[in-house]
Amino acid sequence: MIIVTDTREQNPYSFSKWDVEVQTGTLPTGDYSLAGLEDVVAIERKNVDDLIACFMGDNRKRFERELSRARSYELFAVVVESSLTDIGRGRYKSNMQPHAALQSLAAFFVRYSVPFMCCGSRRAAEYMTYSLLAKYLYELEKQEQCKAK
Repeated sequence: MIIVTDTREQNPYSFSKWDVEVQTGTLPTGDYSLAGLEDVVAIERKNVDDLIACFMGDNRKRFERELSRARSYELFAVVVESSLTDIGRGRYKSNMQPHAALQSLAAFFVRYSVPFMCCGSRRAAEYMTYSLLAKYLYELEKQEQCKAK
C-alpha cells in the first residue's frame, strides 16, 4: 500500500507502525490518499484548533468548498485528533462557543455527507487514517477479484 501525503500537510503522519510506503504529492483535496486513487479517496486530518478555525469566517468558506469537492469521492472523511467531549467542553483556542462548534460539525456532516471521526488523540487519528485507507483498498481488491471470477 502506498499512502500519498499532501505536500501542504503541516504535521504529517509517519505511518511507521505499518508496512506501507509513504510518498508526498499534491492532492486535489484532503491530506492523505492512496497512490493512483487520489481523485477517489482522501482523508482530511484536523487537530481541534484547526477544526474550530474551519467553522469561522473565510476559513469556513474554504472548508465548505473542500467538503463540496469531496462529495464526488468514494471515500472521504475528516479525522479529528480530539474527542467530541473536548469540543463540547470548549477545549480549543477559540472564542467560538462549544454549542456553535458542535452545531457546525453536525451541519457539515448532514450537508456534505462527510463523517467527522473524533478520535481522541493524534495517535488514534493516525491509526484511523491508516485503517480507513487500508479497508478501502481491501474492499476495492475484493471487488476486482469478484469481477475476475
